[in-house]
Amino acid sequence: MNFKSPLFFLLFFAFTLVNAQQKKEYKVNTIAFYNVENLFDTENDPITYDDDRTPDGKDHWTEEIYAAKVKNMAKVISEIGADVTGTTPAIIGLCETENRKVLEDLVNQEPLLKKDYGIIQFDSPDRRGIDVALLYQKRLFTPTNYKAHELIIYDNVETTKRIFTRDQLVVSGMLDGEKMHFIVNHWPSRSGGEARSRQKRISAAKLNKHIMDSIFVDEPYAKIITMGDLNDDPTSPSVRDVLKPKSERDGLQMKQLYNPMENMFKEGLGTLAWRDGWNLFDQMIISAELTKKDYSSYRFYKAGIYNPSYLANPRGQYKGYPYRSFGNGSFTGGYSDHFPVFVYLLKEKN
Repeated sequence: MNFKSPLFFLLFFAFTLVNAQQKKEYKVNTIAFYNVENLFDTENDPITYDDDRTPDGKDHWTEEIYAAKVKNMAKVISEIGADVTGTTPAIIGLCETENRKVLEDLVNQEPLLKKDYGIIQFDSPDRRGIDVALLYQKRLFTPTNYKAHELIIYDNVETTKRIFTRDQLVVSGMLDGEKMHFIVNHWPSRSGGEARSRQKRISAAKLNKHIMDSIFVDEPYAKIITMGDLNDDPTSPSVRDVLKPKSERDGLQMKQLYNPMENMFKEGLGTLAWRDGWNLFDQMIISAELTKKDYSSYRFYKAGIYNPSYLANPRGQYKGYPYRSFGNGSFTGGYSDHFPVFVYLLKEKN
């Protein structure tokens, strides 16, 4: 065929037109979670153990350092998923935030300010004063109900001694006109050893499952994303035996869960490093309704760990580990000891 002939161009145009008509367009939103590693202001709260993060405390936490930390956190959040969506996350779950003030300072940073984020946060009973929170773009998500669920647990040895830890934050609302439920978690740490502290995280998992089961009673086909720093891996007893998510999305039954992070973990990926090994404590677990491949409404498309090179330690003994913001008694200029995680939700445009 003569590629310069009018017939060629006519046929090429017709093929392109038909192909364009068949091509579908989608809306994509990012749902993210980030452990922001002790995002504390500089003021001494008399009812919590925040003394280290003050100008006169061990960490010499000054206004200049705090401003740098907040700026760094805003930069990271603004970039999660942006290469696909062209914008900042619709929803961001956070943990290790001290209070509402630090969240207000965060959303008023230049990379986030124009997105007009709303804040949902409750002061938890955690002794260090750290909370979980949820940020949302007001133009995309309208919260209709939210509640902090208290986790009541006791010391493994002394059963009368309560361990004060973080609440589990449940936020329900409309994402671009669709009902969604988000649960933000920060389960008890492994302080004292994984085995000794395991029951605390199992208790946290039971609370999390109870919350989801309560939602399923009213909405058997509910779209739920439970996210957070679980201080356990996808194969740990708290996740594997209590939440019981599947590692594959196909064939899920109503009310079952899918954990897209499990196969990542088995491939050696992680969100934090400890003693030359990787853990994937930061997870996004989703309900069966979100795993269907009918994209007439929002469905799960892909999950990931956000770990660009600048979020990794550039040198020394911990090269490649998350570039944490504090070490050796001073501010490093880094970000967090955890990488963020995210999922994309996809929906056909009308």
